[in-house]
Amino acid sequence: MLYHLFDYLAANYDFQGENLYRFISFRAGSAVIVSLIISMTFGKKIIEAIKNFQVIEKQRSLGLPGEALKAKTPTMGGILIIMAILIPTLLFADLTNIYIQLMILSTVWMGIIGFIDDYLKLKRGKEGLAGKWKVLGQVGLGLIVAATMLWHNDITVRMTDADKIKAKGYEIVETIPQINKETGVATDTAYYVKTTMTNIPFFSGHQLDYAEIMGVFGKNAKKYVWILFIPLVIFIVTAVSNAANLTDGVDGLATGVSAIIGATLGIIAYLSGNIITAEYLNIFYIPYSAELTIFTASFLGATIGFLWYNAHPAQVFMGDVGSLTLGGIIAALAIVTRKEWLIPILCGIFVVENLSVLLQVGYFKYTKKRYGEGRRIFKMSPLHHHYQKLGMHEAKLVTRFWIVGIILAVFTLIILKIR
Repeated sequence: MLYHLFDYLAANYDFQGENLYRFISFRAGSAVIVSLIISMTFGKKIIEAIKNFQVIEKQRSLGLPGEALKAKTPTMGGILIIMAILIPTLLFADLTNIYIQLMILSTVWMGIIGFIDDYLKLKRGKEGLAGKWKVLGQVGLGLIVAATMLWHNDITVRMTDADKIKAKGYEIVETIPQINKETGVATDTAYYVKTTMTNIPFFSGHQLDYAEIMGVFGKNAKKYVWILFIPLVIFIVTAVSNAANLTDGVDGLATGVSAIIGATLGIIAYLSGNIITAEYLNIFYIPYSAELTIFTASFLGATIGFLWYNAHPAQVFMGDVGSLTLGGIIAALAIVTRKEWLIPILCGIFVVENLSVLLQVGYFKYTKKRYGEGRRIFKMSPLHHHYQKLGMHEAKLVTRFWIVGIILAVFTLIILKIR
């Protein structure tokens, strides 16, 4: 809103501050500060309001240390995270930007699903939103993100090889002459094209085109690339949001890990929106994507601010309204920046937590069928509970998971340059 206000003032009243406001670094820094202020200022008030409404998470008896202390901890604190993300984004971002619109929609969409789930849990006890409805909501977001990526004209990548564009049959949305600043003469031409290409680590050229995969079934099959792309996006959104939900079982774990992932995706969004760095790293230059830096800055401020109250011993839990939203945002950010194949590395904590549950359940069922009694790989799943059962203190456990998350984030950034 302020972005558009300053733009209007500059256009009509010769307002000089508009030039500063156009810098992404200035607006991103402002977004982080405002997000932190919102979290720190309104955190206590929201926690008190939650307590007054008796929004207390019903703890299951799992035989874990500290369960009794958490029995009266308020939940649904994810509302604070959503506020601290949306308000700075609305204030400092360009709201006409399709990427910003998509991220705002993702935040609100998953927030509503999580809110309904938490609300029903409070009313019914342990039973929240039925699994099929929760999955349907995640599928809906996946459909929206995938359809926007496929068919919205502002979702493009920059290419300069006209022969390659013609050979691949890519649709050119915009042609940009490259002007020499010294001579003022056009030296080359860049094209903003519609393509289903994405970046993939360790592959030659760092590029994978989903349409080329469909081309295996015939040249005409490329136009049906949506048959491959839409289910893939739905799977990513569903998997990451559910994995974030599973990870939120220890004070500060999901919050801190999400902050690390969000900061990394913010760096990637900034690099992808800068022609020089994108070419140097051999990743796509994605026009207008640098604006996502504002959103990720708000995301970072929101998660760090919430961590103030969610760190051990937690004064509030985020609930599904927080965990599902964080997972949905991370998935959408990875997809729109065309880095979805980095998720297994960057979101390694989420992946391992999710995998531990799948292995535990699968092995238990297999051994019960074969030996007549179920056996376990871990003392308890998800994985963080396994370490709790081994006697590791909650604070040490979370800190070590954060350290691993940082290592994975650094490795993710490093492999952008690995050929």
